[in-house]
Amino acid sequence: MEGEREREEEEGWKSTGIEVSGLNFAYDGLPPLFMRFNLRVSPASRCLLVGANGSGKTTLLKILAGKHMVGGRDVVRVLNGSAFHDTQLVCSGDLSYLGGSWSRNVGSCGEVPLQGDFSAEHMIFGVEGVDPERREKLIDLLDIDLEWRMHKVSDGQRRRVQICMGLLHPYKVLLLDEITVDLDVVTRMDLLDFFKEECEQRGATIVYATHIFDGLETWATHLAYIQDGELKKCAKLSDINEIKSADNLLSVVESWLRSEVKAPKKAAVANSVRSGGPSPFDGSPFRSSRHMAYYR
Repeated sequence: MEGEREREEEEGWKSTGIEVSGLNFAYDGLPPLFMRFNLRVSPASRCLLVGANGSGKTTLLKILAGKHMVGGRDVVRVLNGSAFHDTQLVCSGDLSYLGGSWSRNVGSCGEVPLQGDFSAEHMIFGVEGVDPERREKLIDLLDIDLEWRMHKVSDGQRRRVQICMGLLHPYKVLLLDEITVDLDVVTRMDLLDFFKEECEQRGATIVYATHIFDGLETWATHLAYIQDGELKKCAKLSDINEIKSADNLLSVVESWLRSEVKAPKKAAVANSVRSGGPSPFDGSPFRSSRHMAYYR
């Protein structure tokens, strides 16, 4: 009975969670970013994805969203389907990604920027198959004026419309890449409350990459920390010892990032220059020459 229950739990986890197994990934012409990378995100959790700029957070979210093809079908599994190969995941709306792109796909026109001369009403009500009650709730939550013209509003107001459009259809897995950076404090906190409600009431799973940690100590359930494409930590927030004794989450993440060793890289450059070797800046277009000089 015990073994059968464990198998049932595992199958239930696979059908609603995220699993990355032995991921290898590199951009063309660059060293590998991920090598044998593994990650599990529990169902109905709110997982913070943290790390320095360039650590691989955005790339990982795009891989989870099926925007990059990697290895075989079982390397990246979301809701028990292949993130890249199972197009039904995205078409059904079960898997949703919100990143920095302010655009939407409009028929044969392709990607149309949200800063074009469109009204917020035209953009939001142009999304088909939406529950009117959910739409009204999001418009009120994000304090959107339907008469806003996308080419005349602020970045924060434009971002609200983008977020609203991305959340109109209920999702099972939501991937967020720094989408609250342009929002004011009140709107950001209201949106986080909405996400929490989505997880607790509908069992949605959220992975949220951010550098803004205010109020997240009580919002997040899990945390994954990436350094240079390597998963350094992945656990329940309540199980991370550093957080138990810290004043806030920001101080913990700051200490992790400050501890990332950069001295060896600087030492290698200094040693090369001292030994008469080539400078890493020899090929720089900003290096002074006969054609480019600086005067005082």
